[in-house]
Amino acid sequence: MSAQEEFFTGIPKIPYSPSAGPGDVLSFKHYNAEEVVMGKKMEDWLRFSVCYWHSFCGTGADPFGFPTLYRTWNEGTPMESAKKRLQAAFEFFTKLGVKYYTFHDRDMAPEGSTLEESNRNLDEITDLALQLQNQTGVKVLWVTCNLFAHPRYMNGASTNPDCHVLAYAGAQVKKGLDIAKKLGAENFVFWGGREGFLTIHNTDVAAELKHMANFFKMAVKYKEKIGLKCQFLIEPKPKEPCKHQYDYDAMSVIGFLRHYGLESHFKLNIEPNHTTLAGHSYEHDVVMASALGMLGSVDSNTGSPDLGWDTDQFPMDIRNTTLVMKTIVEQGGLQPGGLNFDAKVRRESTDLEDLFIAHIGAMDAFARGLRNAVRIIEDGLIPGMVKERYSSFSHGIGQKVEEGSATLEEMEAFIKQNGEPKVTSGKQEKYETIFNHYI
Repeated sequence: MSAQEEFFTGIPKIPYSPSAGPGDVLSFKHYNAEEVVMGKKMEDWLRFSVCYWHSFCGTGADPFGFPTLYRTWNEGTPMESAKKRLQAAFEFFTKLGVKYYTFHDRDMAPEGSTLEESNRNLDEITDLALQLQNQTGVKVLWVTCNLFAHPRYMNGASTNPDCHVLAYAGAQVKKGLDIAKKLGAENFVFWGGREGFLTIHNTDVAAELKHMANFFKMAVKYKEKIGLKCQFLIEPKPKEPCKHQYDYDAMSVIGFLRHYGLESHFKLNIEPNHTTLAGHSYEHDVVMASALGMLGSVDSNTGSPDLGWDTDQFPMDIRNTTLVMKTIVEQGGLQPGGLNFDAKVRRESTDLEDLFIAHIGAMDAFARGLRNAVRIIEDGLIPGMVKERYSSFSHGIGQKVEEGSATLEEMEAFIKQNGEPKVTSGKQEKYETIFNHYI
């Protein structure tokens, strides 16, 4: 990058130092971007991305306390701070060694008093973003539009009972898609934070679902019209800020997409913290989306299952990262998606180096997860046990079930000939014990 103010003074480009001790937290001990694992570079399996909103717009404020994170790039007028924030972000990206970032339209540039002013602001700031991308080689993993923060969206965006609001959301998404094309975004995310309800008494659920589907169809048509080559993604979440969100979990979204004929245009961006809020295990939605060919990207964070809200913590649990990476490796990767750190340092972690430490720790955790997943797959013990468990579907009546050609009459005839099936142990504890060997 050209000479400019340095925001992270004293912090060099983060090295890979596998022999570093436990106290050396400003180096990668496991993430080696160029290392080839199962035919791909580690960076290509993991495709790490830094999110703009938490890392550079976050202040540490919460419902019970004032801001605690004082960043020099937030000083000045809204447009001045937007430009400084962008310079700080690209310094961070290059020192950390990540190739991707993600942002909401209103993170990148301040909202104006009119749509036209907001669009002008976005044009000016994304001109600078494009310049910095060309200088550094850092790319946009995905863009999304903030259709939840402004008061106009308090009753929803695409599901709002007032079509005037839906029209504003449409205009905002149109500009977002233009910006995605301008910056070469590889994906575009829709997250419906206000697409749901607080009470069923004032809600026409059928109408709102239909309007949301038609809104997505408008986006698909405009994407095709402008020649935007990116993957559309929907990010499930069960609640917060709504009491009930329509994109509750992976299966809810997939069912919605298939019902409205949108499944060929969208995949899912899974955030595990949202998955656990829905009452599932950490890896559940990643596995379910992948099983149905709908896993497009992962917002790599974690939460505190003992709490009832979205805490957006950095993922540090090696068991979780191993399960996620096993699924990703088994499906051949996430391209054009990636692992986006939709996570924020705690409001008590106020030093600038804490931002690096958090990302380094999470990147190392996923690198370890990748190594573990590859060992599990290459050793073949667990995959072989699973294959044997379902071996009855490889021949005879089982093969006909697998192929979809069996009938209930054939089921009855098979039982009359073969009698009661024997009880076979599921061996859960054996699987868990073997899995722990790799952790």
